[in-house]
Amino acid sequence: MYYAILAYHAEGVVESWTEEEDAALMTDLLRINDRLVREKHLGPAARLGPTRSAVTLRGKDAGIVTDGPFAETKEELLGFYVVDFPTLDDAVAAARDLRRANPTAVYEIRPVSLYLPGAPLETRDEG
Repeated sequence: MYYAILAYHAEGVVESWTEEEDAALMTDLLRINDRLVREKHLGPAARLGPTRSAVTLRGKDAGIVTDGPFAETKEELLGFYVVDFPTLDDAVAAARDLRRANPTAVYEIRPVSLYLPGAPLETRDEG
């Protein structure tokens, strides 16, 4: 069964980290990432950009694009993991590992009812 592990955190806290603090956290998270890859449990994962760079599309027909996600929470969705485990308890255990590396984050674990892998992402030269 596929589960999404959604990582939430207050953006102001994340943005206050020094480059060294952020790099140390990423080292810890990537250690868990690498283990989940070796165990063949990890699917797509991404660190999302700041919400101030986001837009929301809503409404009928072509819709209207507005600034930001306008979340009703103090935390913003900062990234996600898609994992493959037989039970929710196993997915929760993986989220607990991530939380040990980043104890001030909040992790939501949600079943994914449809998962279609996409084409591999390639780096583009933006220059």
